[in-house]
Amino acid sequence: MRILCSNDDGVFAAGLDVLVRAASQLGDVTVVAPDREQSATSHSLTLHRPLRPVQLAEKRHQVDGTPTDCVMLAIEGLMPDRPDWVLSGINHGMNMGEDVLYSGTVAAAMEGLVLGVPSIALSFAGGEMRSESEKLERHLGAVVDLLGYLTSLEVPRTTLFNVNLPPVFGADVKGVKLTRLGRRQYTNSIRPMSDPWGRPMYWIGAGSMSWTGGADSDYRAVADGYISVTPLHLDLTNGAMFDSAESWWHQQ
Repeated sequence: MRILCSNDDGVFAAGLDVLVRAASQLGDVTVVAPDREQSATSHSLTLHRPLRPVQLAEKRHQVDGTPTDCVMLAIEGLMPDRPDWVLSGINHGMNMGEDVLYSGTVAAAMEGLVLGVPSIALSFAGGEMRSESEKLERHLGAVVDLLGYLTSLEVPRTTLFNVNLPPVFGADVKGVKLTRLGRRQYTNSIRPMSDPWGRPMYWIGAGSMSWTGGADSDYRAVADGYISVTPLHLDLTNGAMFDSAESWWHQQ
């Protein structure tokens, strides 16, 4: 099995190292990842300058671009044969609820789908990685088992799996749950301030956060100590509203 690994935390990130070690137990791994952190870049492409990949080792490149750039460049330009799977992560931080709209980690997996390759995004819902790296290391066996199971499934080519690992040691994981996206709500997320010359500037990301969602939500599973697996797909159509169009759509 040919596996492409990428991420949004950069080619030297600890999470990518764990993912590569897990994936190497399942197949032949190629790494193409950003040369620096690209968190919250979503599904953006670099269109106004060329990309310059640098080969760090055999089947390992860093790219001066976004996670989406990396996956597209790997599949369409750098790999002699198309991968059977794209694996993205392991992200330093959760990617649940609305996170999936902003996440470079999830976007890299989405790009795999766009190019016809089944994909999995993985994230570790812990805090600062340097202080919690041992917890992630202890997940290695569980990640190998879960990836082995997910890659054995016959899934639609329009579906990816979004995996979130709880911030506990591997032995304390209670199991794996199939989940839906929860809902995250921010308050006071914009922090105004001034630069040394008195000009206004703003930081995004401050404030408080709360979660909502049922017992089958990704947030609830991770909070309870389970690994969350959420199937996502490319089709953003509101299916329920489309199916009920006879009751409200009267355009002639």
